[in-house]
Amino acid sequence: MGCVLVAPLVNEAVKNKKSFDHCQAAITHLSRVGACRPDELLHSFLELIEDIDPGAISETILVLVPHLQTVLLCLEERKAAGVGSALFALQKQLSRLPVPYTQRQVEADEHGLCRCCNALAAFTKPFIEAAMRKNGNYITNSEEEELRMELFKFCMRSLRDPLLQAELNRDRKSSLWIFATEIMVRARFYSFSIKGKETDNSQSRESRACLAYLLFVQLITLDSFPAVFRPVFVLQCNMEHINQLLNRYKNESHLLKGLALYTKSLESVEDNSLPVSLLDLKSFYDVPQNLRKLLTDCPIQHLRESGLQVLQLFINKLDAEAKHKFFRCMLKTSNHAGVESYVVKNIRNQPGNTNKWFLGEELLSLLGLVLCLPQGAQTDLLNSMDRIMESLSLLRYLVIRDKELRSPVNVWEKLCRIKDEYLKMLRVCIGISRGYYSAELKALREDQKLKAREARDAARATRLVKSITVKHENVSNMSPEVQHQVLQSALVTFDLMESLIVRIEEITEEKRKILT
Repeated sequence: MGCVLVAPLVNEAVKNKKSFDHCQAAITHLSRVGACRPDELLHSFLELIEDIDPGAISETILVLVPHLQTVLLCLEERKAAGVGSALFALQKQLSRLPVPYTQRQVEADEHGLCRCCNALAAFTKPFIEAAMRKNGNYITNSEEEELRMELFKFCMRSLRDPLLQAELNRDRKSSLWIFATEIMVRARFYSFSIKGKETDNSQSRESRACLAYLLFVQLITLDSFPAVFRPVFVLQCNMEHINQLLNRYKNESHLLKGLALYTKSLESVEDNSLPVSLLDLKSFYDVPQNLRKLLTDCPIQHLRESGLQVLQLFINKLDAEAKHKFFRCMLKTSNHAGVESYVVKNIRNQPGNTNKWFLGEELLSLLGLVLCLPQGAQTDLLNSMDRIMESLSLLRYLVIRDKELRSPVNVWEKLCRIKDEYLKMLRVCIGISRGYYSAELKALREDQKLKAREARDAARATRLVKSITVKHENVSNMSPEVQHQVLQSALVTFDLMESLIVRIEEITEEKRKILT
């Protein structure tokens, strides 16, 4: 009968503040004086947690947790299993609460998540102290090993939810920051005890990624991290965690943590030091590809800007051969003019006169990927504008520094052949595109005149024009003013491209006359 009283007492304590103290006293009496068997009372508590009202999750948990702790401490058998079941049930309910994101939301704690996290930390304290004490005495019976494993699972689940979603700032020690600190201390302690026993799945990988973020970005427990590891080794280990975070490129919290961890891992690495062998590792391929997705698909501007800064930082850390291989990979796989133009810009910034990977035959292998139009004369010049303009700037730069390119045998001649083929095809493409957009612009102007005439005729006849047909579907969703601006801008772009082509050929001819 005592167990049957638990549910109505808890519900009354949650709903009626006036009877809160009396209900708490009654539950305390049931859990402490032996009126109910601890295992039966634990079962009642777990059923109650499973059936929590969605609108009273935090209030119910805050009422239950102290009594649940008392019951578990009274258990004589299967205490570890009981602790594990209780923690799993509590965290399952807490995962339904929204995670406060801003500092103001954390302080307001409208849904009670922060208070519940603090309550869970207090709830686990006696069990953790017992496990730590026994671990220090090297007692390793199965019950104690199971307790350490259950506590470690609790820490890892906490790293994934709520800490992976939370905004944490070491300059503002919020309640979630304090909870993160406690979880980190415990997780790192137990990781040595259960090493090799943890399952490897997406959830555990997310937890480890959050642990790496808290360690290297927020510097929680970093003072106990071995200082013997070289920065390149730390980067290599963290790339798996970075990839896990950046792979969720639609989740802002994950992306922020992934970019921050990537930045911190790279900052301590010396410039021009990462060897090309690292690019053969799967994580060193996957992370830049996920970064590319962020740059091209993410709708949040500040994330794209941060992603571009991290990409440049990564490029700066690669040695010359690694840069060469990375640029080739990005040019082949990015399929995005903006990303490709950024790569071309980096190629132009490499010191070719002191670097064999950006001089001679190695440079020509890159130029074969840069100076090309994959769709030939049908290439959409506007969509490819960024890449084409950067490619022309690179080509102009190369013909200016022709002395460095003439020393290797036949390099200058091959460069000129690549240049001539590229510029010839580009001119054909410009001619076709200019003709098309000029026709579009002319048709637009005629269409606007027709609409103006129709409007005047309609006004004379005192009729409203209900709909006007636009001839060209590709710009029909724009206003006439915007259509005109887009088409005029396209024609100006083609003029700029052609002026660059003319200048490149002028420089080439000047160099030829000097040499002859």
